[in-house]
Amino acid sequence: MRIIKLNAIDSTNTYLRQLSSASALEDYTIVSTQLQTQGRGQRGTIWESQDSKNLMFSVYKSMSFVEFSNAFCISMVTALSLVKTLKQFGVPKPMIKWPNDILSENKKVCGILIENIVTQNTLKATIIGIGLNVNQTEFPNLPQASSMLLQTGKVFSQDEILLAIVQHMKYYFTFLKKKKIEVPTEAYESALFRKDKPSTFKDAEGSLFSGFIKGVTQTGNLQVLLEDAIVKEFDLKEITLLY
Repeated sequence: MRIIKLNAIDSTNTYLRQLSSASALEDYTIVSTQLQTQGRGQRGTIWESQDSKNLMFSVYKSMSFVEFSNAFCISMVTALSLVKTLKQFGVPKPMIKWPNDILSENKKVCGILIENIVTQNTLKATIIGIGLNVNQTEFPNLPQASSMLLQTGKVFSQDEILLAIVQHMKYYFTFLKKKKIEVPTEAYESALFRKDKPSTFKDAEGSLFSGFIKGVTQTGNLQVLLEDAIVKEFDLKEITLLY
């Protein structure tokens, strides 16, 4: 495992992707930074973080053993690795807010941005970007945000947490290599925020509707039980799960 530590960078995902384009990288090559000036999240959002307070890094992983149609498994493995790490360090009630925000007691502590490297519809590799709030205590204008420190009252070593996350990644990726996708799928569904509870969603037009989260498909669509007793699938662009 090779770790490249930077003081500041625009985006660890962008930096690592450029490295992978220039030369062959070994699995679990990591770029981490103390300050990220143009961190990105899902749906084009910006990931903001105080200097030196949090864990911001990207991981390179060869994905030749995963079918392109099963690419969402990478997201599942990453989310599960974070949930397992948070439990290990005593963070209360870590859960996955579909598709891949990590919560603790309904507060967001972590975001994931996965960028796959695809050639002719074949998945070659992936770059997994993670922003984990570790020791930050103030989140202006972000009422749903929190950190490991705020959730536990403890200050944490970022290096120790990083190594734990990668260790858990390696564990869950072994199931994908063995074609046992059902193992991370079941674990992911069990950790879903508001699973089997009445939840409110917003569709692409901004309208609100209610339903019950039942699970996810292999492609990562959310399965929602609607009022007319029909289970409907939604992709990331179609709905947003509200808190």
